[in-house]
Amino acid sequence: MTLIAAALSSAEETAASTEDRIAAAIRRAVLTQQLPSATKLPESKLAAIFDVNRAVVRAALIRLSSDRIVKLRRNQSAIVVSPSAEETAQLFSARRTVETQVVRETIGHLPNAARHELEQIIAAEQDAHLAQAHNQRINLSLRFHEVIASACPNRVLGDILQDLVVRTSVAVALYKVPGMAACYRCADHHGIAEALIAGDTASVVERTEAHLHYLEQRLNHARSPQTVDLATILGG
Repeated sequence: MTLIAAALSSAEETAASTEDRIAAAIRRAVLTQQLPSATKLPESKLAAIFDVNRAVVRAALIRLSSDRIVKLRRNQSAIVVSPSAEETAQLFSARRTVETQVVRETIGHLPNAARHELEQIIAAEQDAHLAQAHNQRINLSLRFHEVIASACPNRVLGDILQDLVVRTSVAVALYKVPGMAACYRCADHHGIAEALIAGDTASVVERTEAHLHYLEQRLNHARSPQTVDLATILGG
């Protein structure tokens, strides 16, 4: 490889790494309720915050758009998505259908590594809840469902669930009733994992449905517009 080629390759790797960092920061800010729905994400402002050019920011926003976390608009700034009440209801309905089928098909096929990770997540979630480590608990909650999706022997269903977990989690982050505790009941994930490991199909399906209904019932779409400081939220 020539020096020029090596330099170009290094620059591309750096850009990709920075793109990852920007996308991860915005995703984390949305899922942890720091960026409300419809928040504008101007490329110039993000470029200044992350000290990169706008092309790198644009690539990160395109990735987030494919994950349905931000919405790209022609000749306007991208914004954090604002799923309607109807769309959110449809997302939860779809997730209940898919996730209950995923747990049905995963019973009897849960790898030991996945079982061990679920047990670790449940313990860590409880610790994070008691310590009021809200952001950490949210990440653990997402991971709990991702592990189940990844363990499903039907990879098409597992991949669909991965997408729905992110999209419903965005809706929960954007529309959870303000001032209420994190969407967390210590028995929910423990009960789902316990039934899944025990091979109790009826119980794991019932617990999964109850858990998702509980999350959906805590949403409030009548939210007031909020102004945020992107530099404070994303620049840390």
